Amino acid sequence: MEHSPPPFFKRGPAPLVRLVFFASLSVTLLVLDARFRYVDGLRSIVAFVTYPLQRAALAPVELAASVAEYFTSQSALREQNTQLKSRLLAAQYDLQRSESGAADAIRMRRLMSAAETLERRKTPAEIVYASRDPFSQKVFVDKGQTQGVLPGSPVVDDTGVVGQVTRVHPMIAEVTLLTDKDQAIPVQVLRNGLRAVAFGGGTAGTLELRFMAANAEIQNGDRLVTSGIDGVYPAGLAVGTVLKIERDAAQSFARILCEPVAGIARGRHVLLLSPDSNLPPLPTEAGSGNERRDAPRRNRRKD
Repeated sequence: MEHSPPPFFKRGPAPLVRLVFFASLSVTLLVLDARFRYVDGLRSIVAFVTYPLQRAALAPVELAASVAEYFTSQSALREQNTQLKSRLLAAQYDLQRSESGAADAIRMRRLMSAAETLERRKTPAEIVYASRDPFSQKVFVDKGQTQGVLPGSPVVDDTGVVGQVTRVHPMIAEVTLLTDKDQAIPVQVLRNGLRAVAFGGGTAGTLELRFMAANAEIQNGDRLVTSGIDGVYPAGLAVGTVLKIERDAAQSFARILCEPVAGIARGRHVLLLSPDSNLPPLPTEAGSGNERRDAPRRNRRKD
């Protein structure tokens, strides 16, 4: 038995008829929807049913967009972090420079205030670098023969004695610090006027009072100032503070360590003082001998 579809489905309507039918149906639905809103419910139902399918279809696109946005955000954050770190470093550098400048200005004001009490010619100078020899305590300042700096000039800061000019070049000068092992300075105890000589302690950064009797009247905390009897340093400048005293009954001298009060290892600005030109010249040994030989002759003539 042969089964065959009905003639209508076998042949079907003509294409033109189909076009007219579906066009009329579309126009009718558009008119009804515009006038009576009959299709709103159907549209809502279709949208609700097809929403999961839409989300499933859009999921790969949204995932790709999210991944791209994540990596873009990470790259932007890294770049922004790098820029912020650079700005922070620059700000910290500027802050350090400003703090250093403010501290230098304060030290310069103190230095000039302290210099007003000294009657010698004063030359402000800045420490440019330290000696490369680790066993010597020396620095170099930016003033030299051109500015009238002379060897032997005392060097001070706003708190006390720093050292002495030992070598002068045309544009710079070498300053030997008080703590150098070859440096010595006459001092006296401010409390009782006891005189002594302070020697540099070398790399230890201290001063030592040598050849002081074991029963010398000195104690911890005593302030030491320049005595002025050497003709180099003005009298009354702060030198150091007694830090430690070791007395041994078996020894004739006490071991006395002192701490310098000036900026030996800190600060950049110092003051160079001119040597005292008002001191009379030291008598020579030959002259002293002639005077001693001439003294009996003058006495015999008087007799």
